[in-house]
Amino acid sequence: MIEIRLNGDRTQVPEGLNIQGLLHHLDIHADRVAVELNRSIIRKPEWEASIIQPGDEVEVVHFVGGGTR
Repeated sequence: MIEIRLNGDRTQVPEGLNIQGLLHHLDIHADRVAVELNRSIIRKPEWEASIIQPGDEVEVVHFVGGGTR
C-alpha cells in the first residue's frame, strides 16, 4: 500500500495502480470524470500509462448533468 492525497484527503491505495486502476479500485465510473495528477489534467488516453506514486496528489472531478428548462 502507498499513501496519496485524493481530493485533499490522505488515502492508502495498492501500489502499482495506474489512473484507470485507481478509479476501478475506488469504484468510480470512468465515463463521467476528469482526473488531475499533481496539478496536471491527465487525458483519458494517458490514464493507462500514468502510474500512481507515493505522495501523488490526485483530484477526481465528477461531471454533473443538467441544463436549463
